[in-house]
Amino acid sequence: MPIDRHVDSRPPTRTPPRSAHRSRAALAAALLVVLLGTGACGAGDDSASDKSAAASDQRELGSGPGGGDAGSDGKRSGGTSASGAQAAPKPGAAVAVHVIRTATLAVEVKSVPKAVATARGAAQGAGGLVAEETTERVDDTHERSHLVLRVPQDRYDAVLRELAGTGKLQSRTSNAKDVTGQVVDVESRIATQRASVIRVRALMDKAGKLTDVVTLEGELSRRQADLESLLAQQASLKDRTSLATITLELSEPYEDGEDPADEDPGFLDALAGGWDAFVTMLRWIAVAIGATAPFLVAAAVLAGLWRLLHGRLPRRHRPARPAASPDPAPAPEAPPAP
Repeated sequence: MPIDRHVDSRPPTRTPPRSAHRSRAALAAALLVVLLGTGACGAGDDSASDKSAAASDQRELGSGPGGGDAGSDGKRSGGTSASGAQAAPKPGAAVAVHVIRTATLAVEVKSVPKAVATARGAAQGAGGLVAEETTERVDDTHERSHLVLRVPQDRYDAVLRELAGTGKLQSRTSNAKDVTGQVVDVESRIATQRASVIRVRALMDKAGKLTDVVTLEGELSRRQADLESLLAQQASLKDRTSLATITLELSEPYEDGEDPADEDPGFLDALAGGWDAFVTMLRWIAVAIGATAPFLVAAAVLAGLWRLLHGRLPRRHRPARPAASPDPAPAPEAPPAP
């Protein structure tokens, strides 16, 4: 009996080797790790700012009171700092410009008192004030005045034009300094310092040991002092950027057009100067005599008493010396021998 054999006409399938399966599995695992790592990095970046503040406090204060509580408080305080800080401006948002403006004007006017009243009215009418005013008399008929005016920034140019129109403008100097970066930096540091003070206070609430409380109080005092210094800088910047400073010098003209102080001295001026020097010398001599007069009077009185007492004292008689005998006559010379 013949045997019926079925023959498959399809080509035989080849089983892939195990090495190929392993390479594909490794590739899939690598892709999965990359995707998971990308998501973890995104989540870590969101909380990095919160953890950095807590880490800085932990390094400054050591282990902190309560060990692990300090770390947990630092995380919560980090969230507070993020919420307490001012929101960063968007890339397309406009940033306010802060400028310090100053100007100096020298104006020659017919009447200094009237010009001072006009300048005071211009500053006060613009919503500003007169910070300083000094008026002096040069001679019997002329005066000079020095004023420092503070006016709002939006009325700065108008006030300058009004002051320059009060008389003959001699000189004008203006300056504008952009301090926007400094203002933004101070505001950012204030927000960070406030958050730091809040974190230290939170740690003080958790402190259980006296040594920890003392340490935290010292740290809190230091940070509050830094915060007050920053607030003072902010107030100074706000004052200088909100009010412009104008220095005004007012003077009156002379009839001949020249200042007498600039003229060369003549014969009469020299004579007047010499007379003043002579009178000054006589005045000093009189002062010197007046200062020494009491001593001279006392010396004269003492000298008179000494002479009076010396004249009344008895004089002692000294014994008279014996009269000297006259010299004997010289002996005659013997005649010479023959």
